[in-house]
Amino acid sequence: MLAPNPLRHRNHWIFDLDGTLTVSAHDFEHIRSELGLAPATPILEALHAMPADAAAPLWELLNELEFYYAGKSSVMQGADELLQKLHNDGRQLAILTRNTMPVVKQTLHSCRLEHFFPVEHILDRDACIPKPSPDGIKRLLEFWQADADDSVMVGDYLYDLEAGKGAGVATIHLDTRGDTDWSEYTDIRVAGLGEIIDYL
Repeated sequence: MLAPNPLRHRNHWIFDLDGTLTVSAHDFEHIRSELGLAPATPILEALHAMPADAAAPLWELLNELEFYYAGKSSVMQGADELLQKLHNDGRQLAILTRNTMPVVKQTLHSCRLEHFFPVEHILDRDACIPKPSPDGIKRLLEFWQADADDSVMVGDYLYDLEAGKGAGVATIHLDTRGDTDWSEYTDIRVAGLGEIIDYL
């Protein structure tokens, strides 16, 4: 359990992208259908499990579909205010995503958030073992020379929270619909990004 004002002295902040900093336009069931995958199948894991020659054209198609949806993303309510507050306070900001770097850059550009995130603070699925592995968070902490108890992972999905817990950082679950409880992996649950400012 976190102490009162648990985030005030945490200086390293890692964010998921789609569905967290942005309102994702992704239709994942459409993507799965286009890739020939069964509903609810984890996409990256399914492609990794295929023989390389069979997976290659599907990776190319996935990249095309993700880039298409990236251009349709919009900024999540409260994201600008929270990121500006953290930036003004001198906190380090990073993104950990299961997307590719071109998709990340397109999404950040569409949402006008790119100025908050130096490229060396962005880890995509090719730069680390994708979430729910804690690998990306651990790499960022090593890059920053930061401790887990000085760091936070913010995300809207179970994989984000599992990665955070696996790395030993504080986890914030953004549950905009208020209908999902992953309390085992969640330190703080909020309905909007603006609520996080109250914990600073």
